[in-house]
Amino acid sequence: MEPGFFYGAMYISYAFTVGIMLFGGIIVFNFFNDPPAMGYVVPITIFSLVMVPFNFRTARVIFIHLFSGISYEQESIKS
Repeated sequence: MEPGFFYGAMYISYAFTVGIMLFGGIIVFNFFNDPPAMGYVVPITIFSLVMVPFNFRTARVIFIHLFSGISYEQESIKS
C-alpha cells in the first residue's frame, strides 16, 4: 500500500470523529439538560476513545472501497 492510502483514510477517520463528537454533544445536551463545559468534555472524550477501534478499521475499509477501483464480485454457491 502507498502512504497516500493512510493519509486518505485519516481524513475519513477525522470525519467519523467529528460525527461522533457532534452526536455525543447532542445526546449530552438533550439527556442531561445542558450541563457545564466539563459535562460535555468528559463523556464525549470517553465515548470517542471507546470508538477508536471501530473508527480506525471502518475508515480504512471505506476509503479502500471508494477510491481503490477494486470491484467485488460475489461468487455463487453451487450445490
